[in-house]
Amino acid sequence: MRRLFVLVTVAAVVGLLPAAAVAEDNKVQAVPFTFVGTAAQCAPAPAGSRIVTAAWLRGMGLPDNGGPSATTPDDPHTGLLLSKNGPTADCSSSGARISGVSGMVVDATFALGFDYRLGGHCGAGAPRFNVDTDKGFFFVGCANAPQTPAPQDPAQWSRTHSVLATCGVECFPSAIPVGAKIKSISILFDEGTDTANNDTQGVGLAVIDNIFINGQIITSGPRANKDKDKDKDKHENGDEDDQGEQD
Repeated sequence: MRRLFVLVTVAAVVGLLPAAAVAEDNKVQAVPFTFVGTAAQCAPAPAGSRIVTAAWLRGMGLPDNGGPSATTPDDPHTGLLLSKNGPTADCSSSGARISGVSGMVVDATFALGFDYRLGGHCGAGAPRFNVDTDKGFFFVGCANAPQTPAPQDPAQWSRTHSVLATCGVECFPSAIPVGAKIKSISILFDEGTDTANNDTQGVGLAVIDNIFINGQIITSGPRANKDKDKDKDKHENGDEDDQGEQD
């Protein structure tokens, strides 16, 4: 299914990783944003609606200290909520921009992933990574990515992990070539309440945590939904933006 609307544009258990591997200030961060397109940006589709939200919220995620969920009562349990409270075709999206990645080079082990709470949405196209490189623009989806129980709470959370150079159908239009230089990475959520996958009714939201960026793990970030994305993705309106082939 072709999308006619605008798309804008984390060793196993976190606690077992070295401290240096966990994202901190001056390292990779996930900065939430929302996008609601104007009539001009969305043409020929109508302008978007204010039905999207993105925010790091306490109590929404897994323990930030990497411990098991049931034994960390004083931990803030920060998680990233991404929501689209309406139809997929609406010209709007939520997500998080990953800072600190520009200039990274894809090698044979470069991987992206996250943990997501069961019951939320994990579709072929959302939540997904948008990866812009000097070798082209790529999507890395959720539903078709390798899945394992998330170590902190395996009964309630799942983990995705995609090695970019060898990824399969979760990568569109292909795996990312070794040697590609990263320009930007973002996480996009633009599938709404009418698009069901593991969520059989189409809930239009996902909660993710432990965002994995080539060895660094993001467990929290800015809480407020302040960083509104006003720029259109360079690949918004062409075939490169069509990830419906994976649906």
